[in-house]
Amino acid sequence: MLSLSQQSACQLSSYQGTLYTAVQTCQNPNLTVAITFQKMKRTKPTPTKALIPAKASSAKGIDTAKSVSVPPHKKAKVEKKPKEVVSEQEDESEEENKVVSRSEVEESNEGESNQEDGGEEEENGSEVDEEDDDESEKTGDGGEEKEATFASLGLNESLVTACRDLGWANPTPIQAKAIPVVLSGKDVIALAETGSGKTGAFALPILHRLISDPKRLSALVLAPTRELAVQIHDVFQALGNGIGAMSVCIVGGVDMVTQAIQLAKRPHIVTGTPGRLVDHLKHTKGFSLRDVKSLVLDEADRMLSMDFEDEINTILSVIPREGRTTMLFSATMTSKVQKLQRASVRPGNMTVRVQVSEKYGVVKNLDQKFLFVPATARDKYLVWLLHEFSGKSAIVFTATCSHARRLSFLLKYLDLGGAVCLHGQMPQPARLGALAKFKAQVGRILIATDVAARGLDIPSVDMVINYDVPQSAKDYIHRVGRTARAGRAGKAVTIVSQYDVEAFQRIEHNLGYKLDPEKVDKAVVEAFEDTVAEAARRAATDMREEEKHDHGKKKRRKYRA
Repeated sequence: MLSLSQQSACQLSSYQGTLYTAVQTCQNPNLTVAITFQKMKRTKPTPTKALIPAKASSAKGIDTAKSVSVPPHKKAKVEKKPKEVVSEQEDESEEENKVVSRSEVEESNEGESNQEDGGEEEENGSEVDEEDDDESEKTGDGGEEKEATFASLGLNESLVTACRDLGWANPTPIQAKAIPVVLSGKDVIALAETGSGKTGAFALPILHRLISDPKRLSALVLAPTRELAVQIHDVFQALGNGIGAMSVCIVGGVDMVTQAIQLAKRPHIVTGTPGRLVDHLKHTKGFSLRDVKSLVLDEADRMLSMDFEDEINTILSVIPREGRTTMLFSATMTSKVQKLQRASVRPGNMTVRVQVSEKYGVVKNLDQKFLFVPATARDKYLVWLLHEFSGKSAIVFTATCSHARRLSFLLKYLDLGGAVCLHGQMPQPARLGALAKFKAQVGRILIATDVAARGLDIPSVDMVINYDVPQSAKDYIHRVGRTARAGRAGKAVTIVSQYDVEAFQRIEHNLGYKLDPEKVDKAVVEAFEDTVAEAARRAATDMREEEKHDHGKKKRRKYRA
C-alpha cells in the first residue's frame, strides 16, 4: 500500500497498450482507493472509477508490485469521492468485487499495524533475533500456543525416550527455542537464567546429529570450571547411553596419561576445560580437532573473565570453520560474549540469538532477602540462619578460599549437619568427593567459592547464603541460581556489612529493584555469641596448623626436586 501523502509525483514510461494499476490510500483511514491507469503512447494517464476495500486489493488483476503514485493534480479529485464503486478489471475471469464496511477496513488496518509492530513484548519474555537481517521473531499475546514436546522439536525417538527416562516431561523455553535452530544448522547465542535447561538445549541436537552421522571427535564442549565440565559429561552419558554415544571429560587435576588413553579411543564427544584441552593438543600424539562439527562454549562470559582467551584462540585456530555449528550459552550476556561471538562463529552463516530472560534476571520463585549486620557479627548471623533452616540443604558462598576453609572448621565445631568445603585450591579428587557428598546429602551444607557458582545442577538446594557480597550483579545471579531450579522454590540471603554497602547497591541497581530485609530475632542471635566465639577460636587454630602442614609439604617437594 502506497500512501498519497508520501508521494509527490507520478512518473510513467510511455509504452503503448500497457496496463498499470496503483493501489493508493486516501487520507481518510477508513477508505482504500484503487486507481487504474491506462497508459497510451505520449498521453497522460486517465484514471478509471475505482474504490475497493483493502481485502479486495489482493485480487487478480491488481498488480501491487508495479504500483505507481497519483499525480498531485489528481490527488484532490480522488479525495473528494464520497462514494464507493467497484473497479472495472480487464481480466479473463470476471470476479465479483466485495464491498466491505468501514469497520471491517478499520480492523484490516489495525491488523496490518499490529503485524508491523511485531509484538514488542512477549508474554513469556522470550525473543529470537536473527543478527544478519536484524529481524526478531516474537510471539504475541493473542491465542494460546500448543505446548511443545521433544518429539515436535524434530528430535529422534530414541532421544525422546531418553528424556522421558530422565524425567524431562516437556522442553523448557530455552530448549524449545534453541533446539530447532541448531538442527537447522545455524549458529546460536542463547541467554537464559540459571536452572533453565541450557545443557539439554545443546546436548540433544548434538546427539541427534550423531544418530545420522556417527563421526568420531565431532563435538567439543568447553566449560570454565572442572565441576561444570564433569556435570555436562554426565548429561551426555545419560542421554546418549541408548544410542551408543561415547563421551570423555578432559579437565585438570586428573592424570594426563589416563586421559590420553581415553582420547585414543576417539570418542564422539569431548567435554573439558580450555587449559587441559590445549595441553593435550600440544603433547598428546594423534589427537586433533579437525573433525569437529559442533562447538559449544557454555558459560561463555566466564570463559574470558577467567583469562582463557589465549587457550580459546588456540582451540579455535585448529577447528575448521567450514561446516561447523557454534553455540554460545550463558545466563548473563556481556560485551565479552559478543567479542567471543565474532571470533568463533562462521563468517557468512546466519547467527540466531535466543533469549528467554533479561540480562540480569532470576526465576520468579526465588525469595531474595538481605541482612545488614556489622562485619564482626557475620559469623553468629550465619549460624542463626543455618539453625533457622536446619534440616534443609544450603550453599554458603565466600569470596576467598581462606574464608571457605575457616567457615568449614567453624561449622564443624558447631555440629551443623556435616558441612563440606569446595574451593579452587583443593585437589581435583577432593573437589569431586565434596561435591558428591553434598549431592548425596551426606553433608547438607556446602561452603564454596565461586567455583560452585556456575552451572552446577543440584536440585535439592533449598537456600543460598552470600557470606561475602559478590563483586558484580552477574556473579550474584549465578550464585543465587544454585537454588530455585527446575520450577522449585528457593531462598537467597545476602549478609551485608558496613563495607559492602556500595557493592550491594550496585547489585540492586542492576537487578532493577530493592531487596527486602530478612526478619531477625536478635535475642536468639545473641544467644549464639559465646558458642560461636569459642568455635571461631578453635577454627583459627586449625587454620594455622593446616598452613604449617601445607608449608612443610611444599618444602619437602622442593627439596626432592
